[in-house]
Amino acid sequence: MRGVRFAMLLLALVLGWGAPAGAQTAGAAPAAGEPAKAEPGKAEPTRVVATFSILGDLVRQVGGERVAVTTLVGPNGDAHSFVPAPADAQAVAAARLVVVNGLGFEGWIDRLIKASGTKATVVVAARGVVPIEEDEGAQDHSHAHDHAVDPHAWQNVANAKRYVAAIRDGLSAADPAGKAAYAANATAYLAQLDALDAEIRTALTAIPEARRRIVTTHDAFGYFAKAYGLRFLAPQGVSSQSEATARDVAAIVRQVRRDRIPAVFLENVSDPRLMQQVARESGAKAGGRVFSDALSEPGGPATTYLDMMRHNVREFVAALKE
Repeated sequence: MRGVRFAMLLLALVLGWGAPAGAQTAGAAPAAGEPAKAEPGKAEPTRVVATFSILGDLVRQVGGERVAVTTLVGPNGDAHSFVPAPADAQAVAAARLVVVNGLGFEGWIDRLIKASGTKATVVVAARGVVPIEEDEGAQDHSHAHDHAVDPHAWQNVANAKRYVAAIRDGLSAADPAGKAAYAANATAYLAQLDALDAEIRTALTAIPEARRRIVTTHDAFGYFAKAYGLRFLAPQGVSSQSEATARDVAAIVRQVRRDRIPAVFLENVSDPRLMQQVARESGAKAGGRVFSDALSEPGGPATTYLDMMRHNVREFVAALKE
């Protein structure tokens, strides 16, 4: 069935049908298939496609004014369930660089790249990340899922720094004239990430050791847990598309009650009803909305990676401190 969808997508691409299904463009990127319009005396921007909003922000931080970034899965979008539209293939076809997370996060990206016929270089942002398996960072799961590599590596700031290095190198190869600019932008942003990492560690000291346990919808915070000393439970696995059975939910509720886990959190990419059920049946506090796989809409609390991480930590601390 998926093969038929992508065949239809390729046909639609050839015929020029379709419009972006939530793709977000920034950096003055032109419409897909049209040449970039440069200002007099300025080189055309390097056209980059990033697969989802968090990655798109990192590309913009490194690329600055030299890049025009199209993000396929936009704010509050779920990359696990994303179905590309013909215009997404057009954007990929027109790009000089495609930046993907890797670690199996975008199960649709290889087919999309093939269907687009793009000649773009593909950069895997998570190169160099030491992957963890599902549940390895959570530590508290009492239910079982098939083990899979956790793709949410950006939840550890140290891994975000690896993403930045991969993006810098990819942009420098695609646009050698901008190498110095990309290096300078990356260095400045890496300093901000170092400050963010220290800020997170300081903020979390307000949470007593006995209260450092959280329930979220799907298992997206394993890298955060391993890096920063919190424990997470989730009825769903590392993909938001995995089905939480009644048995999974019941096991989580029992564990929340038994271990007196203080709070459950809603994710921006997930149906809130599952967490509302866990909170209702367990008596745990319903914390605020946190951002796992996508940034917020413009004007929201998590429009950049830095803002997202700070927002999530504030929500964790507010719900868990005594």
